Amino acid sequence: MATAKKELVLERLNCASCAAKIEDQISKIDGVSQVSLNFATKKLTLETERLEELERILAEIRQIVKRLEPDVLVTEKKVDFTHRKAFLLVGLSCANCAAKIETQVQKIPGIQGAVVNFPAKKLVVELASEGSNAEILRHIKHKVDSIEPGVEVKEITAETKAPSPQEEKLGEKMELLRLAASAVLFAVALIFQFSFTTEAILYAISYVLVGGEVLLKSARNISRGQVFDENFLMSVATLGAFAIREFPEAVAVMLFYQVGELFQDMAVNRSRKSIAALMDIRPDYANVKEDGNIRQVSPEEVAVGDIIVVKPGEKVPLDGKVIEGQSLVDTSAMTGESVPREVVPGAEVLSGFINKSGLLTVEVTKEFGQSTVAKILDLVENAAGQKAPTENFITKFARYYTPVVVFGALAVALLPPLLIPGATFSEWLYRALVILVISCPCALVVSIPLGFFGGIGGASRNGVLVKGGNYLEALNNVKIAVFDKTGTLTKGVFKVTSVVPREGLTREALLEYAAYAEIHSNHPIARSIQEAHQGKVDEQKIETYEEISGHGIKVRVAGQEILAGNVKLMDKEGIEHGKEKVLGTVVHLAVDGQYAGHIVISDEVKEDSAGAMRQLKELGVEKLVMLTGDSREVGQAVGNSLGLDEVHAELLPHQKVEQVERLSREKGPKDKLLFVGDGINDAPVLARADIGVAMGGLGSDAAIEAADVVLMTDEPTKLAAAIKVAQRTRSIVWQNIIMAMLVKGIFIALGAGGVATMWEAVFADVGVALVAILNAMRVMRYQAT
Repeated sequence: MATAKKELVLERLNCASCAAKIEDQISKIDGVSQVSLNFATKKLTLETERLEELERILAEIRQIVKRLEPDVLVTEKKVDFTHRKAFLLVGLSCANCAAKIETQVQKIPGIQGAVVNFPAKKLVVELASEGSNAEILRHIKHKVDSIEPGVEVKEITAETKAPSPQEEKLGEKMELLRLAASAVLFAVALIFQFSFTTEAILYAISYVLVGGEVLLKSARNISRGQVFDENFLMSVATLGAFAIREFPEAVAVMLFYQVGELFQDMAVNRSRKSIAALMDIRPDYANVKEDGNIRQVSPEEVAVGDIIVVKPGEKVPLDGKVIEGQSLVDTSAMTGESVPREVVPGAEVLSGFINKSGLLTVEVTKEFGQSTVAKILDLVENAAGQKAPTENFITKFARYYTPVVVFGALAVALLPPLLIPGATFSEWLYRALVILVISCPCALVVSIPLGFFGGIGGASRNGVLVKGGNYLEALNNVKIAVFDKTGTLTKGVFKVTSVVPREGLTREALLEYAAYAEIHSNHPIARSIQEAHQGKVDEQKIETYEEISGHGIKVRVAGQEILAGNVKLMDKEGIEHGKEKVLGTVVHLAVDGQYAGHIVISDEVKEDSAGAMRQLKELGVEKLVMLTGDSREVGQAVGNSLGLDEVHAELLPHQKVEQVERLSREKGPKDKLLFVGDGINDAPVLARADIGVAMGGLGSDAAIEAADVVLMTDEPTKLAAAIKVAQRTRSIVWQNIIMAMLVKGIFIALGAGGVATMWEAVFADVGVALVAILNAMRVMRYQAT
């Protein structure tokens, strides 16, 4: 039975607690089989098998939202039946063909979208119905075969394996043998003297050996209405050379073209392997401990709660908590940190860490599919699906560039003999053929996606996850950087530094009241109060508990009403309080409407925050802004110590969004606003910014879900590293674009002027493509400092 999937957007939803309540209430609606509310994106996704009752279900959802959050606006997205499928395109070596496959697959009935990740040789499609998978797969295979015969389409499952290095090398060897046989015949015909007929036959055999595949592809594409591609260009150019009896040049052009294509394939394969090596963090096995025995299994077979043993030198296979042992772990593959971390019993370890010294016994807390390493690998591999504007431009440019060149070459061949006295058709036809040879767009179509793919891999090596080439390119245009304070610019490690009870109340009593109020909160301030209290509180005494967003907490304990929060809460409840001017966060308390005193909690600025702000200014960020719910005095003190341009304090969650919207209006149309927060409490602001950055997101599901860029450690300097990688990537991509266009422009002019021959043209074409690919690979090894 088909399952209807409905997406709704809950605009103005700013309360995470309310989001959880809304999700819980909707899950109880009759007919709803599955529901998920992503607070970060404000997107509600639900599934139902009762298509005929969809309107009734939607009406009930609106009633629930209105009852729990009256200000939230529910807007609809269309009903769809979307299912994602990924396919491996084994043997895909043509970047231009990859773009064509993407375009053609999108036209298949039942497919809502398609993206080809050329460096990863991966096709991802969104299906409109899961019931027609076999038919859809048949259509995909037909389209792929029509564009690039010989490419095998494999649906990616847990068992799917890419061709092994040995298989790839065997393919390269077979190609080399074919080219070598053609080269030998070409050399024999070129060096030795034969009759015209014998020489023509030798050249023809050599040509068919090396160019037969190109001719077949060209003929097949023309029969399907796909005329303008590199196969067509090479076929016309070389057959034209045969027609004017330039046999050596015809064979040489095709031979060098094929040699160049082989080198390109090898370079692309190596670059893909280099990226894979950067992300070689996938564990091969796990040592499961059962009844005192150790059994080696695949990480996918391990369940939550199982006990695993990690020996020195091994990768941690799954996320978990250390229950025995002490060791140093290398986290560089995940975080970019060079200094090993020490782990002890009770510490969390993440999949992908490498155990350096002691034996660790770990209790597994997440299945492999939900582990940090699996999510990071998936993010990096699929990031190329979010194409940068430059990539999209080049794809469109190549689509129009080839036809323009073909008609331009046709004009060069036909017009001069008609208009210039003494001009011969054969001479100008030769010049036109030279233009066709040099005009192949391979250098651009291959190197630019490779550059962005390498940039994403290079960023991950520097401890930064970028969710797509579009975000990597956008980092170049950041003019305003907005930061949350707690946990972003400061350590978020709060300690109670002062307890000031009113007269007649003891310090311990005030701390106990505060501990009751903060017992259900995981906020760092709440935890610091609980630690300072030291004793246990009796939860049975708590009668009611209410969290007041942006103000504090109201709780009734054993008949007494306790208020704990900021100045706004005291003012709201009409309670007179002190006007303390202290550096830190002040929690005011009142009991039964009487002011009871205040507690001061202090935070500490991170060591590298000031350095990060200086680096961002040097990288071209014009305005640095901090938004905080903390007091004005604390916010201003932190802002002054870091040299920030603006500080806005005492903000409620919706006021942070308003500040971001104000700043957005101040920037230019091409400028970007970046917001850095923890990915959970700041989710509404992350969603509103041009680029949302989650700080210290390693291991945080909410951070990875909410943000466009994830800094895998708590270091603000990683943001500067991300921008440096983005600038390096853009520089290399534009170097390739300018170099390719310049060289091709010069040689087209030389060819039209009769200066360049086919030999020079093919060397220039192949040479430019190879240089561009090798240049693109440099970004993978870039280490931001």
